[in-house]
Amino acid sequence: ETPRGAYELLRTAPAQWALWHVYFGDERCTPVDDALRNSRMAASALLEHVAIPEAQVHVIPAELGPDEAARRYAGVLEPIGEFDLVLLGLGEDGHTGSLFAGHDLGCGPGAPGVLAVFDAPKPPPDRVTLSAPRFSRTAEAVFMVAGAAKRDAVQQWRAGAAIPARAIAPKSGVDVF
Repeated sequence: ETPRGAYELLRTAPAQWALWHVYFGDERCTPVDDALRNSRMAASALLEHVAIPEAQVHVIPAELGPDEAARRYAGVLEPIGEFDLVLLGLGEDGHTGSLFAGHDLGCGPGAPGVLAVFDAPKPPPDRVTLSAPRFSRTAEAVFMVAGAAKRDAVQQWRAGAAIPARAIAPKSGVDVF
């Protein structure tokens, strides 16, 4: 929910929407119309209100389950080099996307760029997420963080703790708002 306000403001921005491509960093494995899905929130807050061609909105097919959705989305991302912008949030526990502490962040040699997640500590347990290195392949990474409940995670991050958000490390660094 953190980016909803930014998405709603962006609707009125003068932009060349026809040039935009939108990719999702993670998704919950729920039905397509489930209100918990990131793609559903992005659609209602922004995408249904701007002229981005439908073929340029690349939704993770998470309704197919983690393995199949990760496999298919990896194919979508395969020809894509560096993103222009990656917009991320931060969870109370330091997670970002669906990269959770104690879980695979996809940082090992030969790790896939899109990961199936089966036991997320937040419901629902089945998800799909980009790996930390794939999130990091961007010209700019922005974290939007809101709420007092996230204060501890921000303090841990600043102190150098190995929270999942720290694994997002593009060459240009990250901006945190």
